[in-house]
Amino acid sequence: MLATAESCTGGLIAAACTDLAGSSNWFERGFVTYSNAAKTELLGVDTALIERHGAVSEPVVRAMAAGALAHSHAQVAVAVTGVAGPSGGSPEKPVGTVWFGWAWPGGQHSEVCHFDGDRAAVRHATVRHALTWLTTLPV
Repeated sequence: MLATAESCTGGLIAAACTDLAGSSNWFERGFVTYSNAAKTELLGVDTALIERHGAVSEPVVRAMAAGALAHSHAQVAVAVTGVAGPSGGSPEKPVGTVWFGWAWPGGQHSEVCHFDGDRAAVRHATVRHALTWLTTLPV
């Protein structure tokens, strides 16, 4: 079973999963945690972690993935947090920066990607990357 924890995609990963007939056999739930408060309240992400590293960071996405796993009945979780644009970027985290986290019992993987294009392009590239990596999951 899969759980999703999404910020910048606002539920697009869950929507892509549930677009598939039969997804109720493997999709458990999705968390849309767009605000920092939602990340804390729904996934248990420590506010100090967000304050120290920012919402778009490796420590936060790893905590989001772990939180989605802990707050669901899933065996694997994927989390994303990023800057989809057109505003909100910075020199350290420009528009198109997206952190990914995948978690499963006893394991976790995270990585950052930088996507080009407008807001829609960044969000769709994020969905593709999140789901593609799941096909290589080492469990």
